[in-house]
Order: sequence, then C-alpha cells, then structure tokens
Amino acid sequence: GAGRLLSTLLATLDLVHKMVRGNYSKKPDNYSITCAARGSDLRVHYKNTHETAMAIKGMSLKKAKRYLGDVLVHKQAIPFRRHTGGIGRAAQAKLNKHHNCRWPKKSVEFVLNILQNAEANAEKKELDLDALEVTHVQVQRARQQRRRTYRAHGRIGPYMACPCHIEMILTQSKTSANVPKPAGDVPEDLPALTEA
Repeated sequence: GAGRLLSTLLATLDLVHKMVRGNYSKKPDNYSITCAARGSDLRVHYKNTHETAMAIKGMSLKKAKRYLGDVLVHKQAIPFRRHTGGIGRAAQAKLNKHHNCRWPKKSVEFVLNILQNAEANAEKKELDLDALEVTHVQVQRARQQRRRTYRAHGRIGPYMACPCHIEMILTQSKTSANVPKPAGDVPEDLPALTEA
C-alpha cells in the first residue's frame, strides 16, 4: 500500500531529477581537460544532423569549424553513410572517400552552434582551444511533433516533425602544454636518479 506508493514516487522523482540535470551518455575520463555542450528537442531533421555530427567526429575544434563553414558555402560536402535513401551522388563526396553527399544547411548551423557553445565552455575552464578535439558526438531522435495535412477526398494525414537531441564532448589532447598532471605523479623536470 503506502510503502509501494512511496517507492514509486521516489523513483519518479529520481527520474525527473535525472531528466532536468541532463546526463550525458558518456562520462569523460578526465573532467579537467574536457568540455561539453548539448541541445535537446532541436527543431532540425534527425537524419541530416546525425550525418553532419558523424562527419566532424575525431576532428580538432578548429578543423571542424572550418569544415562546417566550407559546407555552408558548398566548398565541401557532408558524406551520408547511414541514411542514404534517395541521397544523390556528387564529386565532392570523394574528398571523404564516399559517394553520397549533401549540404544540409540547417543541420550544419545547429551543429556549429553546439560547437561554439562547447568552445565557450572550454574558455571558461581555461582549456587550450587549439588542442581541443571532438571525442564524442551523439545525435538521438527526439519526440516527434504532430501536425496534420489535408488530403484528397476529405481525409487527413500526418505531418510530423523529426527533431533531435545533440550532445558533444571535446577533449584537450595529451600533447598540449596546459594539461594538468594527475596528483601523485613525479614531475618530468626532475633529474633522473643515478646509481652510486
């Protein structure tokens, strides 16, 4: 009776707390050299955004921003590797060792905004911006938004939006001079011990 109701209520509150806090799907190894940014229920197509995000995974921050800027002016293209139904071929896809590509303007702008947000978070943490690279990107389908369209013979059809959630984690590379050393390590500038 009352105990079961109380446990259900506590479980619901815990779930709401997690949703409000906004957990990331991946935990970074070292919080001191990472920065993150995310967006929820963004009104941009999931499939285009997924391909755009996967295209910048593993790039440095500077290279990713330059690449997305080039896509906006059609100097480079986003390769479509998973969602390829009806995607045309273009010669620019050969730059990414693929054949299907597009230039999804709205998705590129949204991913670029998430990148800029992560960059601002990195500046606040005083990380080296030149040493940051995109180590984790994830795009998930969000709840569809329903509208209706009016069809022939008095019928009504669905007119759905396919929004998405985007999350991104940038990590400072180990070769950077600003990487803090974990506690307990021997500093590298100490002379080596010699046997007497």
